[in-house]
Amino acid sequence: MNTIKPEYINIIASSKLFDGISSDEIEGLLPCLSAIEQNYKKDSYIYQMGDTTTKIGLVISGCVHLVKEDYWGNHTILSEVMPGEFFGEAYACLKTESLTISCVATEPTTILFLDIQKIITICTSACSFHTRLIQNLMMVIAQKNVLLTQKLDHISKRSTRDKLLSYLSAQATKQHSNTFTIPFNRQQLADYLSVDRSAMSNELCKLRDQGLLTFQKNSFTLSQLSMTELD
Repeated sequence: MNTIKPEYINIIASSKLFDGISSDEIEGLLPCLSAIEQNYKKDSYIYQMGDTTTKIGLVISGCVHLVKEDYWGNHTILSEVMPGEFFGEAYACLKTESLTISCVATEPTTILFLDIQKIITICTSACSFHTRLIQNLMMVIAQKNVLLTQKLDHISKRSTRDKLLSYLSAQATKQHSNTFTIPFNRQQLADYLSVDRSAMSNELCKLRDQGLLTFQKNSFTLSQLSMTELD
């Protein structure tokens, strides 16, 4: 294992994967997980569709988008992975299953790769923090399944307008405020919702003109009035 920078330990410790495991325990655990740190430039591929892997990637700094690409190069953003979050665990568990998505660094990004077999296999000493690590992994996988279900709820709406309102409503609820920011620019939001960017921008303007919301870049404020009151 290459030496992990001390300033990265706090980021690793903040990850749900290492919840309940102390910084000292993490430092002792990383060599057992064959941890390897790698850096990526903006827009570079970490994994490409068709790759196989036995490692999960924990984002230390930067940002990763999980992207679905079709034959013609069209992109759909499935999710965004921020520092402290990880990706690739499903494919790593399956070992020989080819990725049906690509993982792309959206800015200069540092990834800590961990061997999935070393995570899910209890070491000979059966240390309590390794057991906790496995429990954490299962918990995060379950949470990701919930998030995927939420996304399917957004993109299953019939119109671009309904997809936007579904997503923005969910963000307001998640952030406990009618004023909130989203993690996407316009193109990324269109990709995430699987809609045309121009059509989406037109719908946003219509929603603004109807008094349902206001926006500035990736900051939104939803009207306190209901759509029935605005009709």
